[in-house]
Amino acid sequence: MDDPLIVVALVLVAVSATAAVAVRDPARQALVLAVLGTVLAVLFTVLQAPDVALSQLAVGSALTPLLIMLSVRKVRRPQRKKEAER
Repeated sequence: MDDPLIVVALVLVAVSATAAVAVRDPARQALVLAVLGTVLAVLFTVLQAPDVALSQLAVGSALTPLLIMLSVRKVRRPQRKKEAER
């Protein structure tokens, strides 16, 4: 195992997780969450856990951010209609 590669992957996870918490807009937060899922999948691959990496790639990078984006879109749509009526 390459220790510098693991350290780099862990630093990327820490940076992307901090960014996911720091972002205030839910739509942007979903995109940062997708990046975090991808970085975690890379970390799991580096740690020689390809099955966990594939699961993380499917769920953490694709499915969860997609559901969040759809939820944000559904919630924001009625607000725009109310603002247009005024």
